[in-house]
Amino acid sequence: MAYKRILTGLLLAVSAISIYSFSIDDDVIARVQQQLEKWTEAHPVEKVYLQMDKPYYTAGDDIWFKAYVTVGTTHQLSAYSGVINVELINDQDSIKQSLKLQLTGGTAFGDFALPDTMHEGNYRIRAYTQYMLNAGNDYIFDQAISIGNVITNKVFTKTTFNYSVENGRNVINTVINYVDVSGVPYVGDDASYSVLLNNGVVAKGKGVTDAQGNLNIGIPADNTALLSSGRIVTGLTIVKGNVVYKSIPVRAMAPTADIQFFPESGNMINGSPTKVAFKAIGTDGLGVDIKGAVVDNTGTVVAAINTVHLGMGAFELEPQAGKTYKAEITYPDGTKGIVPLPKATDNGYVMNLSTAAPQWIRLTVSMAKANVSADPGKQISVVAQSSGKVYYAARSNPGSAMFTTVIPKSKFPNGIVQFVLFSATGEPMNERLVFIQNPDQLNLSVSAGAQTYAPRQKVKLNIDAKNKDGKGIVGSFSVAVTDESKVPVDDNSGNNILSTLLLTSDIKGYVEQPGYYFNNINEKTRADLDVLMLTQGYHRYDWKAVMNDKPVANVYAREVNFNISGTITTPSGAPVVKGKVELVNFDDGVLKLDTLTDERGHFAFNGLVFPDSTKFLIQARNAKNKRDVIIKIDTVPPPKIAGYKNAADFKVNVSSSLSNYALNNKLFYAEQIKSGVGNHVITLKEVQIIAKREAFKHSQNLNGAGNADQTFVAKDLINFNCVRLFDCFQGRLTGVTIRGGIPYTTRGGGAMAVIIDGMIVDAGYADNINVNDVQSIEVLRSIGYTAIYGPRAANGAILITTKRGDQRVFTPDNFRSGIKGYYPKGFYKAREFYSPQYDAKINTKLADLRSTIFWKPDLITPEDGKIAVEYFNAGTPGTYRVVVEGIDGDGSIGRQVLRYKVE
Repeated sequence: MAYKRILTGLLLAVSAISIYSFSIDDDVIARVQQQLEKWTEAHPVEKVYLQMDKPYYTAGDDIWFKAYVTVGTTHQLSAYSGVINVELINDQDSIKQSLKLQLTGGTAFGDFALPDTMHEGNYRIRAYTQYMLNAGNDYIFDQAISIGNVITNKVFTKTTFNYSVENGRNVINTVINYVDVSGVPYVGDDASYSVLLNNGVVAKGKGVTDAQGNLNIGIPADNTALLSSGRIVTGLTIVKGNVVYKSIPVRAMAPTADIQFFPESGNMINGSPTKVAFKAIGTDGLGVDIKGAVVDNTGTVVAAINTVHLGMGAFELEPQAGKTYKAEITYPDGTKGIVPLPKATDNGYVMNLSTAAPQWIRLTVSMAKANVSADPGKQISVVAQSSGKVYYAARSNPGSAMFTTVIPKSKFPNGIVQFVLFSATGEPMNERLVFIQNPDQLNLSVSAGAQTYAPRQKVKLNIDAKNKDGKGIVGSFSVAVTDESKVPVDDNSGNNILSTLLLTSDIKGYVEQPGYYFNNINEKTRADLDVLMLTQGYHRYDWKAVMNDKPVANVYAREVNFNISGTITTPSGAPVVKGKVELVNFDDGVLKLDTLTDERGHFAFNGLVFPDSTKFLIQARNAKNKRDVIIKIDTVPPPKIAGYKNAADFKVNVSSSLSNYALNNKLFYAEQIKSGVGNHVITLKEVQIIAKREAFKHSQNLNGAGNADQTFVAKDLINFNCVRLFDCFQGRLTGVTIRGGIPYTTRGGGAMAVIIDGMIVDAGYADNINVNDVQSIEVLRSIGYTAIYGPRAANGAILITTKRGDQRVFTPDNFRSGIKGYYPKGFYKAREFYSPQYDAKINTKLADLRSTIFWKPDLITPEDGKIAVEYFNAGTPGTYRVVVEGIDGDGSIGRQVLRYKVE
């Protein structure tokens, strides 16, 4: 049995007290092992990582990415799920693009084409399998990116924040600078602003830009949440009637910081020395450097406090009975503060782990004297698990006050290992995380034929992948080559395949600069990573649920392929039993399936594979072959979008941070327009909207007809088969829920404004409108669209335009009872990256200006692990950066970065 192997792996203690042997039949360790195995079998852990060609983009760009999906303790490429969802989300929590990709051998690759009308700002790329949602949003892949716009954008902003105290009130003095694409300031122009938190207006005002193009405003700084989660929506009137809106995240730094103390394994026990970690987080969500001292209630200094990395640090402390402790802190600006430490107790346990040695972990468990004397025969157990598998376990001798041992790190896989201290009855008491970085990752070598190349010269990259024994391996890899002179990269701040699969995918909360811990592994990065483990939350395994014999059902099923299911009822709502249901491909009629409903009236067509934009027709009849039935399609609730944990990664000044890259791309886009290629919606130098789509021609949307986060037209509505208007949108509106016929935003929960033909009305009135009288619906959720309506649309707005008699009349797809049109999202077919050949007839000027030089997502090494790829450099000199990432068949993860010169 699996848990018998634990017995042979137990080490003898190096202290005078040996680790006690135990019986498998009734031991706590055996029960923990058995329950964890059961839990892991029922809830396997899937993880996702996306390698992208670049860390940021501009409108008109292509985002190229490869998805790696792993499962289990060894990170093997997953065959558990067959579908991955990838979404592009803006900073207003609106999904701008979404894809479904078919996983083959745990991998898939795809792309987002960004139109040149894309708004400048902060975005996120989120990726997950449906099954992963059972663990919660904290564990899905979600990475911040910036997108600039130098094509249609006319106003560029740069914002600075300065904290001060004025008339006894805390204020953030904010300066917004407005310039055009050439850097010329907008002088004497009207500007307005609204400061928002959770979509509610906190402050607002207006002014005129000064001689430098600046607008000076004051933001109330009493609410610390505003300083990290708030935003400013500002509108600049560049021409009468033409207002350009910008959304700017508030990232203001107050003098103080939020300081938390984390005693190692959770407790401070009087008379037991322990390590205490701390984390200082500024109001901008980032780590703050502090210094100070820990003093007891007599004023005696007992420990020094100094941050070692990103606001984190640790110190040793042996608390004494009858004493209390506090930290006297000095903040970066010289101000001081006092923060009490957690109170020490006379009962409990302390679990100390030292990871400083390269190959060993020293484990020490101390028990309070009160615990030993109260129950001399009491025993405690230590279990160490990673990804649901137990790798080490031990138990104390009866009556022992302390035991210690050393454990080789080679016993554990790379990644987070959780040590848990259990009572004699199996109750989890203490927890400590450690991070293992054994030198047994995939040995990946990437080399080019030379250190220096000429522009437009052909390059041959040689890739050699070996396991820890030096043998070649079969693996799946992706290669991205960029011109780093055009696309500067901070390797520390971003995620990579190692930091994602081994670190951030397993812990809750924000991790600042995750790449730092893996780019140049040394003694300091290991020590900093250990402090991170002491301060970061880890709750992937709820031990009470694990130890409970009652199974916890998964809410989200795993997707291997697509399923189309639903319920057939009578008009009165009764289930139709043994009703016949047919599924027909509406486009060509080639696919035709049929089934019968069960006793609940439920039907399902499973194991379907179809491309995106496929249209289906569902036909249903009751057992008597009558069509007087209602068809309801099952939907899976989407994951929550709001509450992005990595919001601190959003940039305040997107324009300036991407200036070098954006200026190069401006030339690139101009050449694309000449050649008639690229993602160009608008190809005129001056963007003028001279006509609206027929469907929105009577819209009174103040943003312009059809300019909204989500739109529906009469043709959509007629197919929804709903009696009341808002019933049509239940589950169809992003970020909106309908309760009692009233639309509410899911961000803050407030009721949305309802506007019919330009007039605000009661939501109840709107819900009684005949669906056939509605021409269009426009949903405004993001600040860029709602700001123009002011406070009345603080929670968003739904604009309804009624028919005027001059629009087309649409016939519903459900032209009679028992027939329903269904248009699900299918598999996206990824485009192929174009790698120009300078020895062929091409547009050399266009090829010269590219910043992504080469992208190859589908690289499979043969058995000897050696493979080569070829491409041409661009026509411009610079430093070229090659990133190769991937996983072999055993789940070993590899990453290698190579740089060479082009001159």
